[in-house]
Amino acid sequence: MDTIASLFSFITTPVSWVIVQFHSLYGAIFGPDTGWAWGLSIVSLVILIRICLIPLFVKQIKATRAMQTLQPEMKKIQERYKSDKQRQSEEMMKLYKESGTNPLSSCLPILAQSPFFFALYHVLSGIASNDTIGVIDKPLLESAQKAHIFGAPLAAKFMDSEEKVAALHASLTDVRVVTAIMICLMSFSQFYTQRQLMTKNVDTTVKTPFMQQQKMLMYVFPVMFAVFGINFPVGVLVYWLTTNVWTMGQQMFVIRRNPTPGSKAQAAFLERLQKQLSHTKKVRGRGNTNIIKAIVAKGRDRNEFERKFINGLSKEGLVAQADGSVVQSDTTDAAETEDGATAAGTPKRQQPKRQSKSQRQSAAAQSAAKAESDTDAAPAKTSLEKAQDEPEDAAPKGKPAGGKTGSGNARQAKSGQRKGQQRPKHPSKK
Repeated sequence: MDTIASLFSFITTPVSWVIVQFHSLYGAIFGPDTGWAWGLSIVSLVILIRICLIPLFVKQIKATRAMQTLQPEMKKIQERYKSDKQRQSEEMMKLYKESGTNPLSSCLPILAQSPFFFALYHVLSGIASNDTIGVIDKPLLESAQKAHIFGAPLAAKFMDSEEKVAALHASLTDVRVVTAIMICLMSFSQFYTQRQLMTKNVDTTVKTPFMQQQKMLMYVFPVMFAVFGINFPVGVLVYWLTTNVWTMGQQMFVIRRNPTPGSKAQAAFLERLQKQLSHTKKVRGRGNTNIIKAIVAKGRDRNEFERKFINGLSKEGLVAQADGSVVQSDTTDAAETEDGATAAGTPKRQQPKRQSKSQRQSAAAQSAAKAESDTDAAPAKTSLEKAQDEPEDAAPKGKPAGGKTGSGNARQAKSGQRKGQQRPKHPSKK
């Protein structure tokens, strides 16, 4: 570990300078030789580093969201190459390369903190070995050696010998009890952070290498902290415990305010948002507006929780708009369209009422009586009118005209048949 820490000695001076500046502030309040002054200096160093890493954390969130959008394509690749794992991995890596995403992006904050972590370890090792390092001179070195956190010196380790601990004016029991508790808290916080990410903020409908990676980290990291923690000084344990607590709180904030689509956290978030909108009838906050805007823009691609949210708003008489706002529909009903969206102003289609058998029979009888009355009301034609209806070139009665009688021609013209000689009917049809 000393060799690794020496590789980051270029950042040792900035880290020691930041600690000294915070120590001068807290030393004026709690005393320069107290564990509170030095311990809070390390905590403040962590907070300062994590604030500087917020842009990297935002980039990590965007990369994670990009991985989520690729999950349908990942599912197709898994189904297509179900029996060929090697080809499946090759197609996955090709998809990552084309989309510009990286499944290892979740490790970026940890990798970015590594130089500061090893630089702090190098500083505390120098305090334990009575060596000045960075901007920490001899008076500050003696002050740091006198500092104790709950009875454990700042530079003491779990595996130190009793003589080395006695040189720092402490007992071995106090050091091991304090370091064991801090190692357990550090491992538990790391495990809980990864577990809430896996159980609440991951779309479990599609199994991807990203999920397998997170599941592996959930069990590997706590074991690594437990194994290497026994060789960490108390000051480094304070640093890493503070980092884990910050990460856990940051992760809880992201899960609650901006959950991953398709996850359990999104279902809980949309349920809370629906209850809020049912009372206030108004969207509050830019984050909620952006989430509603994204849900409306998805259309047919909405997941189960998003469709349930839109349907819940419809039952409350609310309609989500494309700009992320919500309007109330008083005069018209919010009808659900085929793609799952709600359209204001679309009236519900009324189904005709089903009639009983007696009503249908009475309606049929009324229709028949009306048809019969219309037939009776038509006046009968007189003989003069019938004669006028006959064509002028019709032959006299009783004399054939072209082999046909006049009455036959009249009947043919009335029935729409062709004039002229007709083909004789078959004897079977007479």
